[in-house]
Amino acid sequence: DLFPPQNLDDDTVSGSNWITENDVQHSLSQTNKTTRKPYCGYTQQTLSKREQEEQETLLAEIEWPKPPDGKIAFAQSTDPTRSDFVIVKPSRFFKVGDELEVLVRMKDFQGKPKQYGGDYLQARIHSPLLKAGATGRIVDCHNGLYKVFFTLLWPGEIKVSVSLVHPSEAIQVLLRLREERPDRVYFKSSFKSGRYSETTECNVCLPGDVPVCNFTDPYTGEPWFCYKPRKLSCASRISHAKGGYLKGLLTKEESLFFQSHVNIKRPILSSGPDSVIVKPKAFTDSISMNRAEDPTASPSGYYYEDQWRSRTQWIHNFNKSDDITECLQGKVIHLFGDSTIRQWFEYLTAFVPDLVEFNLRSPKNVGPFMSVDLKHNILLKFRCHGPPIRFSTVFSSELRYIANELNGIVGGRNTVIAITIWSHFSTFPVEVYIRRLRNIRRSIIQLLDRSPETLIVIRTANVQELGPEVSLFNSDWYSFQLDSVMRKMFSGIGVHFVDAWEMSVAHYLPHNLHPQEVIVKNQIDAFLSYVCPLQT
Repeated sequence: DLFPPQNLDDDTVSGSNWITENDVQHSLSQTNKTTRKPYCGYTQQTLSKREQEEQETLLAEIEWPKPPDGKIAFAQSTDPTRSDFVIVKPSRFFKVGDELEVLVRMKDFQGKPKQYGGDYLQARIHSPLLKAGATGRIVDCHNGLYKVFFTLLWPGEIKVSVSLVHPSEAIQVLLRLREERPDRVYFKSSFKSGRYSETTECNVCLPGDVPVCNFTDPYTGEPWFCYKPRKLSCASRISHAKGGYLKGLLTKEESLFFQSHVNIKRPILSSGPDSVIVKPKAFTDSISMNRAEDPTASPSGYYYEDQWRSRTQWIHNFNKSDDITECLQGKVIHLFGDSTIRQWFEYLTAFVPDLVEFNLRSPKNVGPFMSVDLKHNILLKFRCHGPPIRFSTVFSSELRYIANELNGIVGGRNTVIAITIWSHFSTFPVEVYIRRLRNIRRSIIQLLDRSPETLIVIRTANVQELGPEVSLFNSDWYSFQLDSVMRKMFSGIGVHFVDAWEMSVAHYLPHNLHPQEVIVKNQIDAFLSYVCPLQT
């Protein structure tokens, strides 16, 4: 139950004139530095010079390598089975803290070496008996070769795993869909007056010259539109819901790049040893913890005995519910975002006996939700982010934007806020996401300015199970791109990060949009360790 936003970036909205075919709107293309016409727009939509420059920089930083021009036949696309990897100097002496380098060599289905980059890989090192794992840093050499660098963070036998998430040829299809088919997930709203009701389609953008209801948010300028009901007024809107997913998005050739047991999340095997032996450090300098929190540092942590150890914060394991109660006593905790942070609400409510859910009669899985511990004065709240959101049915009165909610919070040392926003934006051009984050960031900075003791934590995106369908709407590659943008935009503003991305890639459990409880517990431990840092 997840969802995204839409195109056009900025703070001001005047009128709601669609950009027609003849209008040209210049915005830096993230693919080839040419101008790109937004999917739709408003006449007076303007970005300040700083916002425009930031956006161009962000888009340039996530630009993805392209295959050579022209259509590439399936046989010439990347074949994970024929590709392989080698560990560079596998038998050399490794100790904890050293770097391990792996070379990945891509081949096509005819066994020929690939001559260009752009494949999307995921890689981890792990010791199954120790329940230890960490992610690797992947460097695309743009010639069919990839280097993966791992920091060796624990002693023992350490195994390397590399997988091809999507071949470069599939990424080009995902790019095309992101730019050309932001309508591939659509939404609907119900309008009601007395006994009469109508349902119409809604989105960040609606094509055509049909009358629309303009539900653009007056405070943030976040655009949202529904086709106008035939008989009812726009003011009679009562709910928002996901409409559905478009089918038939790919040509026959393109669909060959998205096959579950062929080229989506398939392992690439080693042509030699796939593990190394790592010796402990000679003296007891634990991996230094004095570095500042940098959301772009890699790896940010590692699992050891199924517990996440961050390299930038001391994580305390909250194994007893009393420990959580003691930590949260007297606090108000606001959770904002999608179903992956709703998991935090569910975990805490289930695990802490005195934290009892108050029945707000909200729709299941949608919210808003609230749990209360009167004895220890704890209030825990969850609310979903504003549209686009692919939830079943959200009442119009509960459709709130995170930025506006933050503006209504007084803050202070007993206020804790956690935010995640990513999955529902994957079907839109990145500008839509950048604008949403810009609005949230502005509200965060204002909140921390008036109440510096407020604690704000960002939960990153995570990886998920992928098949031919899901890949077109919610691929890890889309999430990875959005997550990279989020980490850059939210660094240096005084927020903390729970790296759900690495926690999902580094773990031995199968990837899942809603990670299993052991992973959620590790996220919660990291989160609560910011709320109640160990006095060291």
